[in-house]
Amino acid sequence: MWIIVFIALLALFTLPQWWVGRVLKRHSEERLDFPGSGGELAQHLINTQGLEGVKVEATEAGDHYDPMDKMVRLTQDKLEGKSLTAIVVAAHEVGHAIQDHNKETTFNARIQAAKFANVAQRIAPVAFWLSPLLAAMNPAASRVTLIVAVLSVLASTLVHLITLPVEWDASFGKALPILEEGEYLNEQDMKGARQILLAAALTYVAGSLASLLNVWRWLRYLRR
Repeated sequence: MWIIVFIALLALFTLPQWWVGRVLKRHSEERLDFPGSGGELAQHLINTQGLEGVKVEATEAGDHYDPMDKMVRLTQDKLEGKSLTAIVVAAHEVGHAIQDHNKETTFNARIQAAKFANVAQRIAPVAFWLSPLLAAMNPAASRVTLIVAVLSVLASTLVHLITLPVEWDASFGKALPILEEGEYLNEQDMKGARQILLAAALTYVAGSLASLLNVWRWLRYLRR
């Protein structure tokens, strides 16, 4: 029974990652029919959407939007590439810039939750380390320390859960309508764009499930 559950969970966490890689690779070939690169589209959308102060630059830390520096950051293959993946990812990251510009509640909530989680992640290792040391001297203190550690892990789970609607909106509430209404892609490429955006969302679904499983495991431990 447990083997079946383990295999099911393993598939649940690994299959989305495999499918994401497959989808992105399938649409990563250069397209000579595209008039511009992902970086050029990002800059164009920033201008047309009236996102004053937002800029585009290269990064090696993965594609993302930085709300502190007001910067859409794209890896070199997305910044200079003319693939469908580059175009769609660039539109997605501009979607986050639009969320920031509109001061959307879920986007701001994710930023605050991420700040809290960063602090909690520093506390968690110390709390997990102290708990067994205190067990022999003061079991009650040990249990409190373990609860603090689990709450720190829960903070990370909270970020994952808040991130899901934020990412979904950046993809299907912002990027997809912009690409459709602006007629940047033909009908066939729009199908590919939907696959890319769905694949990106699935990575956060898998991350949220893994985080929830981790919290559930520690909560079971605390109930003993």
